[in-house]
Amino acid sequence: MPTHLPNPLARRIFLARQGLSAHPGRALDREGIYQLIHDLGFVQVDSIATVVRAHEQIVFSRNQTFDREHLRQLIEEDRRLFEHWTHDASILPVAFFPYWKHRFARKEASMRERWAKWHGEGFDSAFEETMARIREGGELLAREVKAEDHKSGGWWEWHPSKTALEFYWHTGKLAIARRENFQKVYDLTERVIPAHALEPEVSHEAFVDWACRAALTRLGFATHGEIAAFFALVSPEEAKTWVTAHRDELEPVEIAAIDGGKPRAAFAFRGLSTHPDDWPEPPSRVRVLSPFDPLLRDRDRAERLFGFRYRIEIFVPEPKREYGYYVFPLLEGDRLIGRIDMKADRKTGALNVRKLWWERSVRASSGRMDKLMAELARVARFAGVEEVVLADDWLAR
Repeated sequence: MPTHLPNPLARRIFLARQGLSAHPGRALDREGIYQLIHDLGFVQVDSIATVVRAHEQIVFSRNQTFDREHLRQLIEEDRRLFEHWTHDASILPVAFFPYWKHRFARKEASMRERWAKWHGEGFDSAFEETMARIREGGELLAREVKAEDHKSGGWWEWHPSKTALEFYWHTGKLAIARRENFQKVYDLTERVIPAHALEPEVSHEAFVDWACRAALTRLGFATHGEIAAFFALVSPEEAKTWVTAHRDELEPVEIAAIDGGKPRAAFAFRGLSTHPDDWPEPPSRVRVLSPFDPLLRDRDRAERLFGFRYRIEIFVPEPKREYGYYVFPLLEGDRLIGRIDMKADRKTGALNVRKLWWERSVRASSGRMDKLMAELARVARFAGVEEVVLADDWLAR
């Protein structure tokens, strides 16, 4: 008989595993930042900085005392974190690097096949020149390899040297040493990744076991498809085989949906507590989440658990957008209560709030509005602006 997890309990478990149950005002040093990212598994990196960068927003929503310089040091000096790909570009603990070697091997085979179709056979003939330049000259920015005939279109029109940088990065031969004005600075992997993470070899069986085990730990409960999707390292078939092989460690659970619909069958490690008091109650303050927050990474899961339908509308034509270009979800306690469209204007020193939408079941009480305004003030300070400016029609009807 599967263990039944009521919806409030399931939300509480997931929020705790996603680092959103601890008080965001607690002191957090450099080691604490590392541990937070390790426990999350990854934080996504994105080029859009409407308010701040996505990875900074993800950490800030969990701890509002963290120092950006500490995060930079962990990546660029301590080399305890590195940047690579999960479902998208992400910052990861360097301790995970041995497992990423399996991703590199898989990626190289698939990229050679696909990129040959895009660029033609022999597309990589010019790659060694780029590798030799880095080997002999050190770090390299993509803009430093642009040729006069470089086209300005998408990835399918990249100059061969730009293609080489991405190919070698995705296949583990190059690593990102740092970012300069958010542009990747590439170097040889052995000059970026410490030897203790670079040298170990992991068997395929151990790789799959780690990927599935690490994903389920961070999700709390999951289907085999959700386990596979978490790091995007293994296939759903591999995750399903892993679940079957480890039934003695796992127990079936049923996750109640917030709308009272049919419970979702999933798995959890045996011993998962079903007593609410064993899971911390999330802070009651309102917090602004990044559109790329790992809590919302699986949109369908977030919708089942929180009743919150969220889509990023960056690539949706403006007339067809339901909300806006880059809209931030709002979390209060264990509920996703709304979304807000805002942008930091550093020239005027203002966090400009364009529009706020509450979820249908949420009442805009004076206490809730006070908590929201307090959070917006905290976000403004973090973004380096002095004031919050509300548009005349910022409250959506």
